[in-house]
Amino acid sequence: MHVQVNTEIPGGRRSLAEQAYLFIRDRLVMLDIAPGEPINEEWLGGTLGMGRTPIREALKRLEADRLVVAFPRRGTFATEVNISDLAHISEVRRTLEPVAAAAAAERATAADHATLTALRELLETSEDSGDNADLLRTDLELHRSLYRCAHNPFLEDTLVHYDNLATRIWCLFAPRLRGMAGHVHEHAPLLTAVIEGDPKKAADLALDHVTGFERAVRTLI
Repeated sequence: MHVQVNTEIPGGRRSLAEQAYLFIRDRLVMLDIAPGEPINEEWLGGTLGMGRTPIREALKRLEADRLVVAFPRRGTFATEVNISDLAHISEVRRTLEPVAAAAAAERATAADHATLTALRELLETSEDSGDNADLLRTDLELHRSLYRCAHNPFLEDTLVHYDNLATRIWCLFAPRLRGMAGHVHEHAPLLTAVIEGDPKKAADLALDHVTGFERAVRTLI
């Protein structure tokens, strides 16, 4: 199973700083840039084909996202993944994920339904390859697609932020977690509830999904 997350160099009409932000963000989220690792601005500039100004603008945004930390005269580093943050992250997600799911069920457009239907079909016909990274990217894309369907940019931005932080924790524990494929496949009934316009069921399933993730991680602590 593979759902493409925006981990390639974005193009289109995005500014250079936005392209840099998205490129670096998903590598930090997936731990392709390891916690504590220095951010190589020269490498990023060469890879993205841009100067240091947009890279540094992107890093300022990522610092606000708690994905990087800058130290005077030392440089910028990927933040550590602190398991003690799980309770705080989960508290926010338990509150807002059901709100977003219910809103998506009420507001999703015909185009949104087509996107979610395609994702659901992919989930239902896919087989577990055992590739944790692939499953994590799929989970990211499913969440981000659902958040977009709420058609509330402030809610979407907030949930993407906290889902990114939760995914970093999941990446850290992925080698020891069992049932990851089942966790990702839980999205199928949630997608159905949104497509069918059932806000209560969508909210209940979203809450179950978030609490299940927290419970699974806590079993390993």
